[in-house]
Amino acid sequence: MNIKKIQSNNYDLLIKNIGDILTSSRTQAYRAINKILVKTYWEIGKQIRDFEQRGNERADYGSSLLDCLSRDLKLKCGKGFSRRNILDMRRFYGKYRIWQTVSAKLSWSHYIELLSLDDDLERNFYEKQCGKEMWSVRELRRQINSALFHRLSLSKDKKGVLQLSQQGQIIKTHKDVIKDPYILEFLNISEHNKLNEKSLENKIIENLKMFLLELGKGFTFVANQYRISIGTKHFYVDLVFYHRILQCFVLIDLKLGDFSHQDVGQMNLYLNYFTKEENTEQDNKPIGLILAAQKNDVDVEFALGGISNNLFVSKYKLYLPDKESLEKEVRKLL
Repeated sequence: MNIKKIQSNNYDLLIKNIGDILTSSRTQAYRAINKILVKTYWEIGKQIRDFEQRGNERADYGSSLLDCLSRDLKLKCGKGFSRRNILDMRRFYGKYRIWQTVSAKLSWSHYIELLSLDDDLERNFYEKQCGKEMWSVRELRRQINSALFHRLSLSKDKKGVLQLSQQGQIIKTHKDVIKDPYILEFLNISEHNKLNEKSLENKIIENLKMFLLELGKGFTFVANQYRISIGTKHFYVDLVFYHRILQCFVLIDLKLGDFSHQDVGQMNLYLNYFTKEENTEQDNKPIGLILAAQKNDVDVEFALGGISNNLFVSKYKLYLPDKESLEKEVRKLL
């Protein structure tokens, strides 16, 4: 059979189908192996805790039990049984006594990151959110370091914080997709670096994947410098996204300096235009977010008074937040 005849018989489709089968099989195999690995470490942790409960030495980090286990398991089973790893297995079982509460979506490396969190509420949130949004280990680490749980918690009451921990972030209204502040440390911009708004926008586009991670689940990128023409005048929206869950456009305007009331008028114009000219029957009212380096809450309150559109003002920071301060604020709520 010659090549031309093979190609005429949907040869390319055959190659694609075989490729899809292999990809699917490899994914299933990885998940199966991961589940076995996590269950194995859970079982080892259980054995250690059961040993302790029979009146033997507690396996604290500095205990001789860890030394003995590490030495003897390396001799019997090979690599993978350092003192640190054995302690992690013990701690893993300590946090997840019931195997059914362990998520099959997360790898052992995910759980190592989660075990670094002492607070149960915080750890539960990241576990639920990681499973929902399928974060990589690197993405999970970034969200922990940027104090996502605490930033979201500060906009809620005690009941809301507990719900956040138990269920992860549930997006029902436009308010659920807004954070304050937004952390843009991944742009690697010094606080003292003098940028213009165009440069900041370009940096975000260059790091779009990380910016989408910071925005949260449901955002898809539409365009930057989206042109709006009204009569003979032209305006440009810095960043336009579409939110799949809320089914609406999200418009973002970047401000290097302080927020001012003029910014609200400009964003309100953008929102009115999108509502009338861009929305389809299936689309909900658009959301406008003014992202500023600084803002005064009193100024924001007066500037937004009487605005019927979904318009918000948040700060952005170019460095990771003081997590300890955020933790204190959340403790006050609880």
